[in-house]
Formats: sequence, C-alpha cells, structure tokens
Amino acid sequence: TSVNGRAVTLPLDLGGFGISRFAFDAFLVQHVKAAGATVKEKSEVTQVTFNGQGFHVIAEGKSSTADVVIGAHGKRSRLDTTLNRPFLRKRSPYVGVKYHIRYDQPRNRISLHNFENGYCGISQVEDGKSNLCYLVHRDAVKKHHHIPELEKAVLHRNPYLKEIFTNAEFLFDRPEVINEISFATKGPLEGHVLMGGDAAGMITPLCGNGMAMAIHASKLLAEEVGAFCRNEITRDQMEQRYATRWNNLFAKRLWAGRQIQNLFGSEWASNLAVNLARFAPPIANFLIRQTHGQPF
Repeated sequence: TSVNGRAVTLPLDLGGFGISRFAFDAFLVQHVKAAGATVKEKSEVTQVTFNGQGFHVIAEGKSSTADVVIGAHGKRSRLDTTLNRPFLRKRSPYVGVKYHIRYDQPRNRISLHNFENGYCGISQVEDGKSNLCYLVHRDAVKKHHHIPELEKAVLHRNPYLKEIFTNAEFLFDRPEVINEISFATKGPLEGHVLMGGDAAGMITPLCGNGMAMAIHASKLLAEEVGAFCRNEITRDQMEQRYATRWNNLFAKRLWAGRQIQNLFGSEWASNLAVNLARFAPPIANFLIRQTHGQPF
C-alpha cells in the first residue's frame, strides 16, 4: 500500500514460507550438535587474526585456532570494527523496528505498507504468529522522540497500518530496535574471513529474501570450504571461487534492492509504485525478478 492507503496485490511466482530466526536458529543448533559440532553460546568473537596458515580467534577473552573462519554474524558486530570494514565509515540513516504479533492475515500473503520516511513489512511465521518489521529514517524517530509516538503520528496515517496497530495482539513487551542498518556494499571476503548472510551484504527488507540468500550463501560455503578441507583446492582458490560465485549470484540483486527502495517511503514515490503495479504489471514483475534468485 502507498502512504495514503492505495493498495495493489501481486503474485510472487517463486512462492515461499516464513519462519522466525528464533525457530530457525534453534533448528540449526540442534542439528549441528547432532552432527558432532561444538556450539559455544554467549561467546562473541571479538578478534580474528590470520597468520598465513590459519586463524587465531579470541572470544570472551579465550583463545582458539581455526583453519577456516566464516563470518555469519549479521548486520554488524564488534568483529566488523576489529576487521576495519569500510562500510562502518558510512553512516546509515535507517532504524529498524521489529515486533511479533498475532493478526488475521492470509498465511500466503506478504504485506508491504508505506508511510512517510519508511515502510513496514508483515509476513506470517510459525505458530500463527506474524513478523512485523519497519524501516524508518532516524530523523523521524528524533522528531517524535519515542517509538509509540512515531507510530501514532506517522504510521497510523496509512489506514492499513492503523488497522494493524489498533487490532493486532503485540507479543513483545517492547519492540526490538536496531540503529544504523546499513545497505552499503560489504563483500564476501575480509581479511581471509569468508562472509555470509547479512555480514556479506544486506538486501533491502522490501525484497524479502535475506534469509533465503543467507541459506544459499551457506551452500556455496559448504561446497568451497569442504573442497579446501579435503585438500582439493588451495586457500586462494577457495577464497576466489567463493567470492566469484557470491558476486555472480547476489551483487546485482543487492544493487537492484537499493534502487527499488527509492520507490518506498514517500507519498509521491509510493503512489507511483502502486500505480506501476496496477497498470503496468509486467514492469512491476520485472522489478521483482531483479531481487529474486532461482531455486537451488
């Protein structure tokens, strides 16, 4: 929907399903433990040093060694600072706000609702819950001082969002808030650390493919790291092959997401996006395909 509530519905040809990170991470931990891996919880990695042959890793003051290190730490972490990653030098104006809610919405629908200086996405996950997240410019947060005031003054101007915020059951005592969400170019390799998921590059939320891209990147990593550990390829080959495959699959999609995001968050642009979808569906479907990959 647009800022003023104009609506359009489009099919998503690839389909999909929703699952929360909480449930998916628990699933992964259970299965890697069953496969014989050691899982260290509440143990944040703060420093990784490559010595030419392997890695020296420090987590919570304790030291260990590794042949390969994969960075799957999400949007940003202390490790990004330690590695002096360039994207940290580019300040981001975006703030992310997340809730879990119960709301009567079809299970097969993903909703995108615009509001001034931002947009909100809603999709159903497990147990009848829905994930509601919105992205907003920090200036709007500063203007209204507090999240509830921002929601009433700005988000409620879209009648669809007002209906949701008025009638949904909110399951968190307070929202999760993340500052300075960056969509700047990062890259799949930093200091010989292989990056995956949001640590390699974050697609704009309106594209709805972050978790799928992370899973796809993990498949690439498993193939290349597996070949290296079996002594079938060198470290240089592993790094080059992974970086090339990652860029071929994801770099264009990340760029397209950043461009399409310009159609969201203002009354004029959001009306343009809705009208484009209503009156020129082939163009709208083409734009959607630019951010969606192929089954793997």
